[in-house]
Amino acid sequence: MGLSDIAEGIEVRDRQRDRGVPTVDATRGDLTARLDEHSTVLPCTPEAAAVVLETYAAGTSVGDCAREAGIAPMTAAKLLHRCGIGGVSPLAPTARKIVRDWLNGDLPRSEAVDLVGADEADFALATYVETHDAVPELTDAVAGVLEPESSATVAKRDALAETMSSVDDLR
Repeated sequence: MGLSDIAEGIEVRDRQRDRGVPTVDATRGDLTARLDEHSTVLPCTPEAAAVVLETYAAGTSVGDCAREAGIAPMTAAKLLHRCGIGGVSPLAPTARKIVRDWLNGDLPRSEAVDLVGADEADFALATYVETHDAVPELTDAVAGVLEPESSATVAKRDALAETMSSVDDLR
């Protein structure tokens, strides 16, 4: 392949297109407003979902997040799963495989429940997780909310703390 083959289709213009001033908005608006756009796939209201997501990101347990939002813990777990949070299933990988075998019709439900050794609520949540995928649009909508700062970022900020100014320094 020669240069003429590589350059085939390239056009030379006298002027560039004016594309305007690029802007970046890192805030992406209110979490409730972002979730409201996807309310049809949420297992609860966008307001309750925002409370669950924000309290979960702060390190609160799923049960406590649900109480804070005024919803059932099962609903909070479903929400977290739909938003792409891993580890919501209460079952170990082998038990999840048994649930998948039941869903595929390879086992009767009673045998699957016995083999898994979980209570009905855990079995129901594991079934939900196996039958519902995370929603990519929800995952994108909550990006940044659930990502804690890395320890490297915190360590770097602490090491450079003396070099940074604050609002009080501007007075």
